[in-house]
Amino acid sequence: MSHIKRITRHSIYLFALLIAFHGHSQRPNIIYIMSDDMGYADLSGYGRKDYTTPNLDKLAAQGIKFVNAYSAAPLCTPTRAAFMTGRYPARIPVGLMEPLTPTTRDSAYGLTADYPSLAFMMRDAGYETALIGKWHLGFRPEHSPIKNGFDYFFGIHSGAADYMSHKGDGRRHDLYENESPIFPVGYMTDLFSQKAVRFLEQKHNKPFFLAVTYTAPHWPWQGRTDTAYGDTMNFRRGGSPARFAAMMQSLDEGVGEIMKALDKQNLSTNTIVIFTNDNGGERFSDNGGLSKGKMTLWEGGIRVPAFIRWPGKITPGLVTEQVAVTMDWTATILAAGRARAHQDFPLDGIDLMPILTSKQATIERTIYWRSTQRARQKGMRDSNWKYLQDENGEYLFDLSNDRGEKTDLKDQQPEVFSKMKEKYTEWEKRVLKPIEL
Repeated sequence: MSHIKRITRHSIYLFALLIAFHGHSQRPNIIYIMSDDMGYADLSGYGRKDYTTPNLDKLAAQGIKFVNAYSAAPLCTPTRAAFMTGRYPARIPVGLMEPLTPTTRDSAYGLTADYPSLAFMMRDAGYETALIGKWHLGFRPEHSPIKNGFDYFFGIHSGAADYMSHKGDGRRHDLYENESPIFPVGYMTDLFSQKAVRFLEQKHNKPFFLAVTYTAPHWPWQGRTDTAYGDTMNFRRGGSPARFAAMMQSLDEGVGEIMKALDKQNLSTNTIVIFTNDNGGERFSDNGGLSKGKMTLWEGGIRVPAFIRWPGKITPGLVTEQVAVTMDWTATILAAGRARAHQDFPLDGIDLMPILTSKQATIERTIYWRSTQRARQKGMRDSNWKYLQDENGEYLFDLSNDRGEKTDLKDQQPEVFSKMKEKYTEWEKRVLKPIEL
């Protein structure tokens, strides 16, 4: 009898292990790729005419392409804070910095474990976590990616760095592996791509979450054959359409190498790949007829390219009108990885996977934006209506037939205008107060 009990207990234990292993094996790997300062139409698949981006266009065609995707802010730091927490930037102190600079005051701000990051949540769910690229969420040791849930980091802490010398804010060396400075020779975009490929070539005993956050095509405008900027030269100077095209080509080729590595390692089928951008473009960018650009809450500053591929789960070649925002990618990644958000920090994003897999129709969204430091602007999209306030006044646009924001309808639609202003006021009461410059 005792022998039978032992066999039964052993069988139950093996069955439980089998279930656990099966559940683990079914969870997808996730790669999130973010470019920097890319205009809405800077990919040839979104309208660019003077150069092509074949690898990114191919990736978009292999999954679902968004035409109404937004960044959470028109600048780097707040958008990255939103992605890392799944919450509006204005809910997190570092998200109030527009953007974070190396000044004494700004250096006190950064992401910390007090605000659970996506990396922490994924790691708690059993994922291996890695960040390759730009961080821009703090300069102090407690603000590092390693202290915020990433098992591995290779990249820069600054908002921008010279692509050749790897000097960042304050012209200080800014290329790190984990928490140690390193000094490799090479073009920064290529270094990021190479590290991502090497990460994929490693043996993985767990599913992985890999964030590849390129600096391209953010200034300084340098191609692979250019020299480093002098220490007194402004990073925003120089450049040309040809250099911008070369930077985009390097980015496109890097993504192509990442996708080849996935195929070579037989990881493609069970890997979700998301591509998007942190804000609209500026000099040399093509914003596709959208108004204005980076640092504004007009469409050119916040509408971004975005697409997602998951072979066997997402039908290739789809284009969706679904409105999406940075925090939605966070919620979608967590849901796909069966990870949970911290109960004290509820997500502002939604899980898009039911929509991506055609199990649910598109849904209407209400999204809010606020800028207070570099510009004083307020924005809100509610279904197809957009309320906007900038330094020159207030506006109401119908984005369903006026994505270029040319026709102000606040006088023709006073009730809609008034209702949206009220909703915005109520939202602003629930977020942190601005930090003035």
